[in-house]
Amino acid sequence: MSAWVKLLRPHQWVKSGFVFVGLLFGHGWNDGALVAQVLLAAGAFSLAASAVYVGNDLIDRENDRQHPEKCRRPLASGAIGVSSALFLGLACLLVAVGLAWMASPAVLGVVVAYLLLNVGYTLGLKHVVVLDVFIISAGFMLRILAGTVGVGIAPSNWLLLCGLMVTLFLGFAKRRAELKALDDDAASHRRVLEDYDPVLLDKLIGVCAAATIVSYSLYTVSPETVLMHGTDRLVATVPFVVYGMFRYLFLLHRRAGGGDPAAQLLTDRHLLGACFGWLATILLILA
Repeated sequence: MSAWVKLLRPHQWVKSGFVFVGLLFGHGWNDGALVAQVLLAAGAFSLAASAVYVGNDLIDRENDRQHPEKCRRPLASGAIGVSSALFLGLACLLVAVGLAWMASPAVLGVVVAYLLLNVGYTLGLKHVVVLDVFIISAGFMLRILAGTVGVGIAPSNWLLLCGLMVTLFLGFAKRRAELKALDDDAASHRRVLEDYDPVLLDKLIGVCAAATIVSYSLYTVSPETVLMHGTDRLVATVPFVVYGMFRYLFLLHRRAGGGDPAAQLLTDRHLLGACFGWLATILLILA
């Protein structure tokens, strides 16, 4: 069972948390039907992501066997056969489509767009420098759209901007971690790393980190936000965002972290504390 679970990567389902952003900031948690729609959308994205991971592992299994860590993946190690993985991936895909349709036709459209985006990424876009990270970011942004436009919640331009900046930050940090971990063999495991270098990535990460903090801070104090939520106290959540960003940078540069944002979040107590503190403060202020 551990091999099957490892193939599905359920820890990556934490990324579906982006689906709930609209519900949280749109004050929709008291609407049972809306909450059910968002839960269905989150489940659809979780299973769609697992289907994508299975597909990627099938395609990359030969290269993964040459990687110091990826060689332990179920398909690369031979723990699970190709036909069994195909069946599992197809089952996840079908259930994801069914859940998305139950949520709404709009959510189904967003999930299909996510799947097509990943097909393009796998077939070659992942080798295009900078664009590869924008595609990773787009996957997160589609989650936000599924939880807003997909269920009839108007998304805030501020939050879309914040979402874009923080996901670009995570994407460039992931590339920086890969470059550091693989060193001279980086390009042989991921071709696009040949076009990146530490100085360039550090500059891109710094720009995205600063833009995330500034855009989120401006969102909390903007007249539009104060009018929508009836309070100017959301600024109290800014320290949690700043601490989380700084902690992630520390882990990236001093603890060889950043390669897997989902795993990093679930294993680092400081990041967990910052996230829970941010969420609890928001709920306390808005509710």
